[in-house]
Amino acid sequence: SYTTDTKSREENKKTIESLYSLSVDIKKIRRLKEWVLLQDVAYVKEIAGILQEMGADETTVANILERCPEAILRTPAAINSQKALWQLVCQNEKQLIKLIEQFPESFFTTEYHENQKGNILFFQELGLKNNIITRFLTNAPNIFYNPVEKNKNVIETLQRNYLSLGGSDANMKVWILKLLSQNPFILLNTSTAIQENLEFLQKNDFTDHEVLQLLSKLKGFIFQLTPTTMQQSMLFSKSVFKCSDQELKQLVLKCPALLYYSVPVLEERLEGLLREGISVAQIRETPMVLELTTQIIQYQIKKLSALGYDIKSGTLESLNGTKKDFEVNYGKIQSKKERPIFNPVAPINTED
Repeated sequence: SYTTDTKSREENKKTIESLYSLSVDIKKIRRLKEWVLLQDVAYVKEIAGILQEMGADETTVANILERCPEAILRTPAAINSQKALWQLVCQNEKQLIKLIEQFPESFFTTEYHENQKGNILFFQELGLKNNIITRFLTNAPNIFYNPVEKNKNVIETLQRNYLSLGGSDANMKVWILKLLSQNPFILLNTSTAIQENLEFLQKNDFTDHEVLQLLSKLKGFIFQLTPTTMQQSMLFSKSVFKCSDQELKQLVLKCPALLYYSVPVLEERLEGLLREGISVAQIRETPMVLELTTQIIQYQIKKLSALGYDIKSGTLESLNGTKKDFEVNYGKIQSKKERPIFNPVAPINTED
């Protein structure tokens, strides 16, 4: 543990000199994490040496230490162990040093070494490709801090539910790996929370097949919700669209965002659409527009209006989907508008 009491401490001159010799911007460290410079023991040259051995040049070393100065407080033994661990999933040292430069905090968090090692091996056994595991290590490092048993329990709960909802043994592995690849944060949930959320959907008359459909559509984000928040979102949608339970269920299957987004988010997006002159009936017809932020909707409507396209009188299909989908729709409307109307059998007007 490191002290963060900066009042009674002085900066470690040896640390400052060593960082200075590596062209590290010390002002930047003082501004962001001055407490690092106050520690009695630091391994500046040793850590820089390990990075250089992996192929990091002077600029890269300085960049890494500026972004994650606490790296110099790790022992060389801990960093060498971490290096060996990450090499289990990295193709070579060149790839490893590139990852360390991009995500230094993930690499230099060495306190959970044994858990990290156990989880890497577990993910490999599960069938996850090494490039996916490196993505997890850099973008979702906290899933590796869990004991392996905790992550195994969550995976087993998902597998058990997949089969009980009618999924086949043959497809289960592919389904689990896809779900994990899309949303590794599933592993931060408890088995109980997963169970409760699935039971909530079943109690609300979603068939087993529909529950599986929702899990896949929501990429597992459903597990980051609670029965209470889902209930509130569904009640809000029911009151806005004035529909029956059965109609609401169909709307949710069409647009799982109605289940996923909280009431304040749905409210804000709905109000944004209504301000643009779009009716509730139009939104009910194409509820997927609620997946887009108010800013995106405003931008798209502005672009379409410039082409003379009136969104109020048509469907909202042209706003629907990803940015790429919109550009395709926009291009079609634009080319339709620019194309001259030509009738091949019309007589040509010529002056006598």
